Amino acid sequence: MLCNLQCLCLVSPSLSLPPTPPPHQGSFYYLIPIHHYLTFSLFGRSVNNFLITGPKAYLTYTTSVALGAQSGIEECKFQFAWERWNCPENALQLSTHNRLRSATRETSFIHAISSAGVMYTITKNCSMGDFENCGCDESKNGKTGGHGWIWGGCSDNVEFGERISKLFVDSLEKGKDARALMNLHNNRAGRLAVRATMKRTCKCHGISGSCSIQTCWLQLANFREMGNYLKAKYDQALKIEMDKRRLRAGNSAEGHWAPTEAFLPSAEAELIFLEESPDYCTRNSSLGIYGTEGRECLQNSHNTSRWEQCSCGRLCTECGLQVEEKRTEAISSCNCKFQWCCTVKCDQCRHVVSKYYCTRSPGSAWSQGKGSTR
Repeated sequence: MLCNLQCLCLVSPSLSLPPTPPPHQGSFYYLIPIHHYLTFSLFGRSVNNFLITGPKAYLTYTTSVALGAQSGIEECKFQFAWERWNCPENALQLSTHNRLRSATRETSFIHAISSAGVMYTITKNCSMGDFENCGCDESKNGKTGGHGWIWGGCSDNVEFGERISKLFVDSLEKGKDARALMNLHNNRAGRLAVRATMKRTCKCHGISGSCSIQTCWLQLANFREMGNYLKAKYDQALKIEMDKRRLRAGNSAEGHWAPTEAFLPSAEAELIFLEESPDYCTRNSSLGIYGTEGRECLQNSHNTSRWEQCSCGRLCTECGLQVEEKRTEAISSCNCKFQWCCTVKCDQCRHVVSKYYCTRSPGSAWSQGKGSTR
């Protein structure tokens, strides 16, 4: 299933539109999000296919949003590579208005990491000067930040990144039910994760490098750190029992922040879900679950985490499957030597590589209901 995101379109100001600043001074066009003109997918096509004529900066928004959402999905696949649910593409549709969606903790992670990816990419592009109307956040420059340091340099402009991310991603939600509110909440939790993982970077000043005073600015963390942060939030996600009386406000693209009325303010940075996860061990075509049969797992692998080393038990044994070893011959370069001048010559070495897969025992029936859901 392809991941849908809204695009931007230039339209005449004679239409009834919410006030939006024009792309350029004196321009007669405004930029608004639309879901009924153009949607695009992140897989199988170049983002250039989805660009429409308009100012360069706003075309870059569209490209950056697509690439940001894609980076979020790639991070999702990395974080869940050795889990029973491994972020399959059929789970990556972000909106609820097309068809019924689940409201599990897995859905909450998809929304959070996608929203974070969009905000992260837009913020990076902004700080690099890719947008004509955006640059570093210098609002604090010159102010004292703490003992021995002041704000300065080029802080990443997360305010701008957050605003564009919210414009694109939140406007996908057209429903007025608990599921849509949950998605909006998790979108915001993803954006808050970008802020929470920012790091202060400083440069020393003083005679002979004495560092008597420092100039500091805020930078985005590596996106992998953000993925780790949200994965921890996923593991601690809160199940919410919705009070239907709190859902009167709905959540149109213009109305935006109804979730603060529905969920506890103290949980704004937490991932939330409404439904327990299904059994991901067993294939279920109606739910789009592939099961773990045929999945690769890690066994006796070096330089892997303890969680990865336990993947064969989690994916295979606990799901009623057996671990099957398959050996293949691989060819790689070896015994490389530098020869004057100036080439490197290598031998071709053959070695056996063992890989492990989850398979059913011969003659056994597919086990039903074995293992936990995660």
